Amino acid sequence: MILPIVLFGNPILRQPGSPVRHFHGELRKFAEDMHETMVANQGVGLAAQQVAKALLFTVIDVTAAKASSTMTIRGQQIPVEEQMPLFLANPLLSLTKSKEIGNEGCLSFPGLRIDVPRSRRVSVRAQDLQGKPLVFEASGFLAVVIQHEVDHLYGRLFIDYLKPAQRKEIKEDLARIRQGLPALTKE
Repeated sequence: MILPIVLFGNPILRQPGSPVRHFHGELRKFAEDMHETMVANQGVGLAAQQVAKALLFTVIDVTAAKASSTMTIRGQQIPVEEQMPLFLANPLLSLTKSKEIGNEGCLSFPGLRIDVPRSRRVSVRAQDLQGKPLVFEASGFLAVVIQHEVDHLYGRLFIDYLKPAQRKEIKEDLARIRQGLPALTKE
């Protein structure tokens, strides 16, 4: 079932999620609905808050992305597409200090794209849909998407990385999104 996407301005986007404690059919159904919603909206990641549920849970699928990604489990690099979709419950990240600026969008901010500094590589500790530990490292586009989605889980939005002057430049776009309209594209 495709779920409605929560837009900027809804307070749930600022609400840190509760830990996932029960790994049963209800979570699996929610995960399927989130994945279907993400794909229908041409996204690569979706956090529970974006579908109005304050839960430490996200789905990621970078299969269709043209950007390169790597994933390493127990020191061995594995094909990223074999792990997609990736469901992360209760994720904790360790970030590298080296950052890279990348242009990001967000399903909760239709039409808006901004430059955001992200760590080049990320170590992830989470649980899968069965509640089993999931530990891996990611780099490239996958690392960016993971950081973006995990920020959502803790109430942080990609616009929070902007300096006050940059935030002022998109003030009109943010007002439009709050009204349910897409941001104006800037050339």
